[in-house]
Amino acid sequence: MSIDPSSIPDFGGQPDPEPSGAAPSVLIPDQELVKQLLDQMELKYLVDEEGDLAAPWEEFRTYFMFRGEGDQAVFAVRTFYEHPYSVDDKPHLYEVIDDWNRRTLWPKVYTHTHDDGSVRLIGEAQTVIGMGVSLEHFVSSTVSWVRASIEFDKWVGETLGLEKDADSGIQGDGDGETDS
Repeated sequence: MSIDPSSIPDFGGQPDPEPSGAAPSVLIPDQELVKQLLDQMELKYLVDEEGDLAAPWEEFRTYFMFRGEGDQAVFAVRTFYEHPYSVDDKPHLYEVIDDWNRRTLWPKVYTHTHDDGSVRLIGEAQTVIGMGVSLEHFVSSTVSWVRASIEFDKWVGETLGLEKDADSGIQGDGDGETDS
């Protein structure tokens, strides 16, 4: 099944297209469908060593993962934000991401502490796909999750003043390495 480019939501203030009246087709999404969608969105992607699709940005990377089998199969969009924080930053990070998580539906954001003591933020949205989903719902959800991941990156940067830090040369605590 291919994706009709007009089915990709704009969210730029344009009105939604009129419903066609036809019953939506139900399918079990797979990696090839996500590749088509990413191509339609003109996003670069790669397949990592574990077989997951990843779309790299400068400050984060977003993975498109399929997990489970049968009616328990899940599709997840998980974003790993590159900016490192220290363990001492965690209480403030909790306040900031709790605010985001209360006010938004996705991505839900949490912290991850690495073995070297650096803390990174991770955003995630997921849906059960094992019983099938409509193509329109899958496309709309995936595009919304990608855009929300981008918005979170902007929002957390503004909220924590990271743009100012970048301008002044302060990179925060941690190793500063990025995987892009």
